[in-house]
Amino acid sequence: MDKPILIIDEEAGIRESLSGILEDEGFPTLTAPTAEEGLELLETENVGLALLDIWLGDGMDGLTALTRIKDRLDIPVIMISGHGSIETAVQAIQEGAYDFIEKPLSYEKVILSVANGLRYARLEQENRLLRERSVKKAKLTGESEIIASLRQQIEMVAPTDAWVLITGEHGTGQELVAQAIHRLSTSAAQPMIEVNCAAIPEELIESELFGHVKGSFTGAHSNKRGKFDLANGGILFLDEISDMSLKTQAKILRILQEQKFERVGGSRTIKVNVRVLAATNKNLEEEIEKGSFRADLYYRLNVVPIHVPRLAERTEDIPELVAELMLRVKEKGLVPKNLTSEALQEMKNHHWPGNVRELRNFVERLAIMCPEQTVEADTIRRFLDHPAGPARSSLRTPFSTHDFKEARRLFEREYLQQKLEENQGNITRTAEMVGLERLSLIHISEPTRPTT
Repeated sequence: MDKPILIIDEEAGIRESLSGILEDEGFPTLTAPTAEEGLELLETENVGLALLDIWLGDGMDGLTALTRIKDRLDIPVIMISGHGSIETAVQAIQEGAYDFIEKPLSYEKVILSVANGLRYARLEQENRLLRERSVKKAKLTGESEIIASLRQQIEMVAPTDAWVLITGEHGTGQELVAQAIHRLSTSAAQPMIEVNCAAIPEELIESELFGHVKGSFTGAHSNKRGKFDLANGGILFLDEISDMSLKTQAKILRILQEQKFERVGGSRTIKVNVRVLAATNKNLEEEIEKGSFRADLYYRLNVVPIHVPRLAERTEDIPELVAELMLRVKEKGLVPKNLTSEALQEMKNHHWPGNVRELRNFVERLAIMCPEQTVEADTIRRFLDHPAGPARSSLRTPFSTHDFKEARRLFEREYLQQKLEENQGNITRTAEMVGLERLSLIHISEPTRPTT
């Protein structure tokens, strides 16, 4: 479904003419006689482009409205005017307008400008997605039989419109599966809208999913489009779907079945065309038996089930995973380590209850806290037995030296190792807890030398 084009012009005849010619060309339209009404529509509708008259009579003028639009949204705005001048056109372009058209309007020029503007917006969106993907560099790493089967399932379902339920334990990579499906889907040119159902408070999740109208509840100071609206024509990823309340599940089910909804506090029905990917780390059939998940919602979501295996089921992928994770460590400014084959075998023998997420944290911990460049098997065993690194009993203590600077350095090391233990070796969480940058923790991996 194409995004509508918003026409803001005080002349009813111009609005009707432009709307008619654009809809004849297959472009849906919305119209507003004032800048204020146009801005309200932009808050509630997923507009693809705006046609905006510079001279709007009483109230806000077009150039002011242009600035407001560009501050809020990244959409092309084509200015139109019956009193055009070079200075006005230059000012409009400098303020962010995509094009400038003078009245009386040439409808061929309007159609060409609109088509070019929409094409430009699509290219900009594709470029943003490419940049985001290059930063994430997310992929399913490994050549094990179970991962090869998972890739095959993704390649089969991705080009279709089928809904997918992704299951698996915490840290196995459910989000990576969703991203892979999106990347290979027909909606790859549009962003995948993601919702972490577990992270949104119960009282706000309806507003987050469906949007709300101004004044519908305390704190609703303006209209807001919801995730379903933003995902129109593309993919909506509902992560941790099992953490929704039964009340929200019921509303979700109705929307999924009918593909239409009303915003919180609103009465207008909004129709959408959304493909849904959902993920959970729980056994939904067991949740249904306990009465905490709706059976009808489960069967609606579970069109194509995809299960992400535990790391313990594909330990042969660990060497390749470690190699990739060491590259990420290098990108963070840390020094990657070399692991012997015996060290890698020790890692294969570990159960990894936290799956790939635990492995990622472990590799980063090695890079920070292991002083040796080549990591041996006994080092791996020691780090697995002591999550924060080598036993502190083998190190000098702050009270074993008479030098104040060395004592302070030893205390910092002791303190940070303790905090790492409290956070199960999670570097990012520890840095946030103690108020330091992540790289500031790197010094605790260096051997302590006496001060002379």
